[in-house]
Amino acid sequence: MTSETIIDVDTLNVTYGDFHAVKDLSFQVERGELYALLGTNGAGKTSALEVIEGHRKASSGAVRVFGTNPTNRRAVRPRMGIMLQDSGFSPDLTVSESVRLIGHLTERTDTVDRVLGLVDLTSKTDTRVSSLSGGEKRRLDFATAVYGRPELIVLDEPTTGLDIQSRDALWDAVEQLREDGSTIVLTTHYLEEAQQHADRVGLMHRGLLRRQGTVPELTRALPATIQFSLAPNAPAPPMHSAPVSDRSYLIETFHLQADLKQLLDWADVQAVDLRELSAAPTRLDDVFRAMDTEPAPA
Repeated sequence: MTSETIIDVDTLNVTYGDFHAVKDLSFQVERGELYALLGTNGAGKTSALEVIEGHRKASSGAVRVFGTNPTNRRAVRPRMGIMLQDSGFSPDLTVSESVRLIGHLTERTDTVDRVLGLVDLTSKTDTRVSSLSGGEKRRLDFATAVYGRPELIVLDEPTTGLDIQSRDALWDAVEQLREDGSTIVLTTHYLEEAQQHADRVGLMHRGLLRRQGTVPELTRALPATIQFSLAPNAPAPPMHSAPVSDRSYLIETFHLQADLKQLLDWADVQAVDLRELSAAPTRLDDVFRAMDTEPAPA
């Protein structure tokens, strides 16, 4: 089946005076994908999203959304839902009025009850925005972004400020949108969310895209770890391990299951107690930390 490119970012640069926020950024997002663009504050994620959303012009390079320049809002906006970090709804509007306003501006049709039900805000229909909590405002931001079931949904830090129940509910809604065929691009500081939900991940650092791929592609470049401690009179473990303190050991391995089994078998034969045993597969957090310590490309 032939894929369809929904977002095409080609050598994008964004500058603010002498500050180079985004440097030669290139990536594509295919229809139906969930693509997570990750990085620390100041990495350039939001600047890149603003160009994709049509809110900012590129300093150089090209961005195409549905094959056209995203600044052509009449062509793009009805097909793209956007959740900003702060949507800036008028505090005097009610929740339902805010949703209807977005529907009018984007020329999309839907029902208010449907989108508010996705984020458990139905009881707040007639509540003014000024009376909402921070978490409720974020849920309203999400509801307006998905109003009308847009083909492309851009979510900038969608779960910031949400409690665990609201985060889970939002991700359930995101997964349903994916099943319905929506393409999703998001940023998040919660790397475990990207690890669990994203089809592909792009890692930005100081304006550069430093890593890109599926989670397995990114994590398999770094070893998993096994940590444990032994009693003072216990023999040394048979496999290569680095002592991290007195009688405590760290094993770095690209074969976690096999090496863990070997260690457990050895402990059983030797009647050795493996204290404080933990085995941790490589996660996006580890990739992120490793990238952060690397020298920047010339």
